Amino acid sequence: MKQLKRILIAGGGSAGWMTAAMMSRLFQGLYEIILIESDEIGTVGVGEATIPAIKKFNELLGLDENEFLQRTQGTFKLGIRFIDWLRPGSSYTHGFGVIGQDLEWLRCHQYWLKMHAAGRASPLDHFSINTAAVHQNKFMRARPDQPQSPIGQIANAFHFDAGLYAAYLADYAQARGVQRREGKIGEVSLDPADGFVRSITMTDGEVIEADLFIDCSGFRGLIIEQALEAGYEDWNHWLPCDRAIAVPSERSADFTPYTRSTARPAGWQWRIPLQHRTGNGHVYASRWMDDADAETILFDTLDAPAAGDPRRLRFVPGKRNRAWVKNCVAIGLAGGFLEPLESTGLHLIQSAILRLVRLLPDAGFDDANIAEFNRQTDFEYERIRDFIILHYKATERGDTPFWRHVRDMQVPATLQRKIDLFAANGRIFREDDELFAEESWIQVFIGQGIIPTGYDPLVDIKSEDEIAAYLGNIEQVIARCVDVMPSHADYVAKVCPAPPLPVSAASRPGQRLAASR
Repeated sequence: MKQLKRILIAGGGSAGWMTAAMMSRLFQGLYEIILIESDEIGTVGVGEATIPAIKKFNELLGLDENEFLQRTQGTFKLGIRFIDWLRPGSSYTHGFGVIGQDLEWLRCHQYWLKMHAAGRASPLDHFSINTAAVHQNKFMRARPDQPQSPIGQIANAFHFDAGLYAAYLADYAQARGVQRREGKIGEVSLDPADGFVRSITMTDGEVIEADLFIDCSGFRGLIIEQALEAGYEDWNHWLPCDRAIAVPSERSADFTPYTRSTARPAGWQWRIPLQHRTGNGHVYASRWMDDADAETILFDTLDAPAAGDPRRLRFVPGKRNRAWVKNCVAIGLAGGFLEPLESTGLHLIQSAILRLVRLLPDAGFDDANIAEFNRQTDFEYERIRDFIILHYKATERGDTPFWRHVRDMQVPATLQRKIDLFAANGRIFREDDELFAEESWIQVFIGQGIIPTGYDPLVDIKSEDEIAAYLGNIEQVIARCVDVMPSHADYVAKVCPAPPLPVSAASRPGQRLAASR
């Protein structure tokens, strides 16, 4: 077996520096790692919302969580609050963590469905500590010494500045031997015999050879697409939003432990609270809204004065036909893009990195490893795609052409099967380690108005009074736990207050807008 010797990462930002940091941690100097990025390529750090898996990534790196939050102006996230998605005036929370407590062999929501049909159930939000805490802007970390209490079941992710996170990981990676080369790639050279990438040529003429190339160059896919022609699968027919505008605003008093997603006439708007400011953005479909109207909606709905100029983005939702071609692997935007409705951008970077580590090739690049990497990548993208489509498809809205289109469109067969199964008896099954667990699907199904016509027949083993007592106990225990939790603002101020951010820090190499959420 012939080992790799040199790995070249084309591009910085979150994708490049997350890759460099993890490889420097796990490979322990076995390979030479070079990362190329240019300060001349525009980057912007806006709010980044994540899912709980980011905690595992940071733990693998050995990062101190409080230091990470201070370095990135970070805050905590219990879930996403969806406003006006089912209909104007409606709201629900997709929270992390468990829903209630199983009763014998059935999940809590099955009993809730029976009582809801009988008019005897509180809102589903009351049966998870994450979603209950959202309503009161409360937060604390889970108490591992209380595993049977809701206090021990709190699940969280983070909000943070993506540019600061990239800079933090750049320091981490370079301290562990990663070499950063400043400059732009001008040419990619392929071997005429086998088509493998042999070297890149910088615009200053320097030629850099490598064995494995990681393309983190963003949408353009400098190596994976422009040189290797991997191809791209366009999902715009299911996900018609293709534009975004983002702007930071000053920190407001509404310091929430959740991301807010508000439906708009032709898309939706995000709000992400950080310690030093708030990240805001409007994602929309250009077929039904022009750029000027999108900007007006965004600025008219900020809850504090804007703290910077707006940044605009055009994108095509979808993925590369193959994320790994020959000796090049695309990570981040070079591999695909799904709108940030469920905060999956950094997760897709993280999972690609760890998937590559698990299938790391030797210099022979066996086709079986490449095929398995691409199979797993396709499955992950497709299942996340389905989850995002569900938010659009399952709506009662018909007040604009955009909402009528997404409400009435055909959806992938894999999603329709899930919808049909849940609509029958409230059943959902996680398939092959897909990203979103049953609890996520349950909350979005019910929040978006898909209330099953029935429930699991075995629910009827319990009487209505027994079920009412069971649900009432869960609700009361969660309410008491939330009562003793501190506010999100107080908790952040106590455990991880970030120092004032130097003005120059906002311009440090960070993450392109396209990957910034």
